[in-house]
Amino acid sequence: MTPATAKTGPGRPPKKAATAARKPGARGRIKPRTYERFHWAQRVAHILLLTSFTLLAATGLPQKYALQGWAQSMVRGFGGIETTRLIHHVAAVVLMLLTTYHILDVAYKVFVRRVQLSMLPGIKDVKDGWQSLTYNLGFSKKRPQMGRYTWEEKLEYWALVWGTIIMGITGFMMWNPITTTRLLPGEVIPAAKAAHGGEAFLAVAAIILWHMYSVHLKRFNKSMFTGRMTEEEMLHEHPLELADIKAGLAERPIDPQTLRKRQSIFWPIAILLALALLAGIYFFIIGESTAVATAAALLRWSAS
Repeated sequence: MTPATAKTGPGRPPKKAATAARKPGARGRIKPRTYERFHWAQRVAHILLLTSFTLLAATGLPQKYALQGWAQSMVRGFGGIETTRLIHHVAAVVLMLLTTYHILDVAYKVFVRRVQLSMLPGIKDVKDGWQSLTYNLGFSKKRPQMGRYTWEEKLEYWALVWGTIIMGITGFMMWNPITTTRLLPGEVIPAAKAAHGGEAFLAVAAIILWHMYSVHLKRFNKSMFTGRMTEEEMLHEHPLELADIKAGLAERPIDPQTLRKRQSIFWPIAILLALALLAGIYFFIIGESTAVATAAALLRWSAS
């Protein structure tokens, strides 16, 4: 989920990229050499993202297709519409907190560790995509040579960024309709609902059709759970990164004095940014009652 190549968390010294795995296994076989691909914090963030996304989809789509029998069964399974909405809101808050962590994590890697922005797309990714297409169709005999992240992974990452922005903006509008309509015309609320539901459907379809096939079916990639890839897997998926690791170019150590100086500048700014983002999330949550709760309160008031 991170666009940076650093494999250590904030403030941690760099680890060796590969294990000297030449130890015999249980039956005397030589264990394959492995390389660290994802730090434990990245793996935990991925599990939380997976959980929050699944809950958002499972509680959001039944509300979008509320008249369908399967949707009504799911809502009853969650304990009713209010419980379904509560679970949806809690999962949304987790996603917002993960986004805050990700922003700070990337900022640390860029401004303190000065790692390469390897998740940024470029001309080479367009060429790699075209070469992948011609290779899969049988018109080319050579697979594209890719680095830290493949063109497919970059496409998925930026689709996630775009989707999170859209879902955040439209979610705020529906969660805080009165505040929204003080600034914008009332028509934006149903428009936000349509955009929110449409983006949710696209996100679920992309995960099922693209991500599940690319990561779990075509070639099961366990690195986001184990944190490591074998040399054979690296050679197949990320040969350019493997070449950089072996050449000692993938991650260069930072002078401790330089690291402390950068950290002394970064942390005060990061703390202020974190507080601002958390304050925004807090306002997002408690800004006002939802439209349904507001309507219920008005009905009780008019009946009294």
